Amino acid sequence: MKIFEDEHNLGAIDIATVLAKSSNVGMAHIALSLPPQQIWTTLTHLGFGQVTTGGYPGESAGLLPAYAQWRPIGIVTMSHGYGLSVTPLQLAHAYATIGGFGVARPVSFLRVEGSQPGGRALGEPVCHELIAMLESVVTAEGTGKLAAIPGYRVSGKTGTAFKAIAGGYSTDRYMAVFGGVAPATAPRLAAVVVIDEPGAGQHMGGQVAAPVFSRVVGGALRLLAVAPDQPVNVPEQLPAGPALGNVRTASLR
Repeated sequence: MKIFEDEHNLGAIDIATVLAKSSNVGMAHIALSLPPQQIWTTLTHLGFGQVTTGGYPGESAGLLPAYAQWRPIGIVTMSHGYGLSVTPLQLAHAYATIGGFGVARPVSFLRVEGSQPGGRALGEPVCHELIAMLESVVTAEGTGKLAAIPGYRVSGKTGTAFKAIAGGYSTDRYMAVFGGVAPATAPRLAAVVVIDEPGAGQHMGGQVAAPVFSRVVGGALRLLAVAPDQPVNVPEQLPAGPALGNVRTASLR
């Protein structure tokens, strides 16, 4: 028998809190409550276990075992990120599908004008609910608070796992991940940040990958002139600046 625990006893919690707090116990309960075929089908529709349409040389298909091989202990560990493998490109494509409200569009490394046709992978209402719940991850109480971007609402998820090595998993080497979409109200960008064997005494996805997401995606949103969807808090009284002499102001109406 193997016991799975959270770092802190969270008591009875809803799914949004399971995501926000990265509850291993909560994810195990959810995974065990679903038919294995349903989990496998959803992951397959999101592109796991298959190469993308991007045509990148040597791209890996990752690993998604057939659901007939799954056992309860395997389902639990899979819900924690073990027992399957996925490339950053596949994961980013999955987030893009969620941000596209369930439509999986082709992956391309070339600039494509306009919206590309795609196939339905998830129901639109499900994606709206999931995006809303994933916003709780990027709050002051969530594990991904450092992924916050001033002026924009962000939906995403942290991930931290022992690194796969020959014969199993390391016990002191990690992969830290943060993936998400922004702006949450009308997603324009999806991105995944993977830090391979982070150091400097920190290894959690929320500590080392989330801040990179904030800087990179935040900069990209500004370069693309994407309108903010969240007010930025400013001090009631701004600090006094240097004297500039007579300054004329104008208003545009």
